[in-house]
Amino acid sequence: MALLTTPVCEFGQKALDFNLPGVDVRTWSLQECMGKNGLLIMFICNHCPYVKAVQDRIVRDTRELKQLGINSVAIMSNDATEYPEDSFDNMKLLAQKLEFTFPYLFDETQQIAKQYNAVCTPDFFGYNSDFELQYRGRLDASRKEAAPEDTRRDLFEAMKLISETGRGPQQQIPSMGCSIKWK
Repeated sequence: MALLTTPVCEFGQKALDFNLPGVDVRTWSLQECMGKNGLLIMFICNHCPYVKAVQDRIVRDTRELKQLGINSVAIMSNDATEYPEDSFDNMKLLAQKLEFTFPYLFDETQQIAKQYNAVCTPDFFGYNSDFELQYRGRLDASRKEAAPEDTRRDLFEAMKLISETGRGPQQQIPSMGCSIKWK
């Protein structure tokens, strides 16, 4: 399991369209996922300890962001053959267990992860309502273990700023996690 960090945010880079199957038995596009004030795209998976450490915070933050007009979508791009915990059936179970309020999509060909240059799980991409990248950073200070409850909510605060101004913070701390498991 290689530990990687995300690249610096390329402000203004346009979100790329996708059509991916969700665990809700529906196909989702970029347009369908967008909220009135922006969109958070998360590359996550089921098995990564970095994702597991913050799953409850992801659910909390996406619920609160929805109230600010920011929708969220999670994409799983790992090789599910080599990592069966990340299979589509297991994605469905996880989404039900954690009561995801956002689409959880399967990027079986890994094409979308490659187009987005996603490198790890979790990898967060925060867009404004014009589909322009404004945030590529961490959720918070958590690593393989969740940070203390009173830890600054970097992702939430950045997306809140985007919802209010259309711009993300200039200072961003990269996300870190397990490498995407390429085929």
